[in-house]
Amino acid sequence: MTFYRTGEPHGLSRNPFNELVVPRPIGWISTLDAAGAVNLAPYSFFNAVAYVPPTVMFAATGPHQHGGEKDSVANIRATGEFVFNLTTWALRDAVNASCVAAPHGVDEFEIAGLTKAPSTIVKPPRVAESPVHLECTLAKIVELPTPDVTDPNTVVFGEVVGVHIDDDVIVDGLVDVLKLDPIARLGYDQYARVTEVFSMTRPDWPSP
Repeated sequence: MTFYRTGEPHGLSRNPFNELVVPRPIGWISTLDAAGAVNLAPYSFFNAVAYVPPTVMFAATGPHQHGGEKDSVANIRATGEFVFNLTTWALRDAVNASCVAAPHGVDEFEIAGLTKAPSTIVKPPRVAESPVHLECTLAKIVELPTPDVTDPNTVVFGEVVGVHIDDDVIVDGLVDVLKLDPIARLGYDQYARVTEVFSMTRPDWPSP
């Protein structure tokens, strides 16, 4: 079994860390800056973290290629709002196109050929082509430790205040994951597609 101490050479051709915590939901985050300019970016460190109130998080690591913090984080600091858009197999190329390190003010919706849909509660637009959207307001921003202040690890928590679900993916009152056809992030340049699901019943502890 291979073992290495983090911070020391691992001896592999590429850092395996991202390939070990998998699959990870992709946070496709749309925001507006204070002037109303739109930004859309996918984040591979994303998840739901609480039921009540429903809360999601995404982590932005590293500085913006063009200087300063990532546009998504800066925009949320300024406006306190964002939207999560579900990434799907049909939208995989658009997701990839939107991850380009474009200068601030460039509209990734246009780069990816996507349609803006108005949100109901918050101001940032939704990706109309996505089957699920979570409208969020800022709950908290947490700065994690980093050995380099120019390479920050910033975690954004958002309270979900509105949910949109395409009726086509609802069957008998339940969301059908296979109809969603979501994709997830692996490591390196790899992704996964959900094509099979299975169920297991949680066991009950015997009553005394």
